[in-house]
Amino acid sequence: MELAVKSLTIADFMDHDPHAIPYTANIREAVDSLLSAGVLGAPVVDEQQQVVGFVSEHDCMKDMLNGSFYQEAPIRVTSVMFNNPVTVDPDTSIIELAEVMMSGKPKNYPVVKNGKLIGLISRKHVLKALLESH
Repeated sequence: MELAVKSLTIADFMDHDPHAIPYTANIREAVDSLLSAGVLGAPVVDEQQQVVGFVSEHDCMKDMLNGSFYQEAPIRVTSVMFNNPVTVDPDTSIIELAEVMMSGKPKNYPVVKNGKLIGLISRKHVLKALLESH
């Protein structure tokens, strides 16, 4: 049975619509995008759809709180995003990714092919793959 699991790839289970946020967005736009998509975080991309960061609800919380309290103009998402997020290849085995995920963070991985964002895979997707393979 392990052989069948090893043949499952990230591409088989990833979210093909990763709800990317443009790096030109401000915090309010990023939060609106996250809430509208119902996701906890999303890749931040440039004009060529290359991943330049990753932003989560948590990353935005402090600025949103400060903006509400001090009535400040929203800052750009690049000011709070995580720079240099770990990305994965769509042809990577689900087992390999599960083993990486066991070591802790991150919970979400942008899926990149030829330098461009094509999807997102999370612990939820990996668990689904493992459940369906047994």
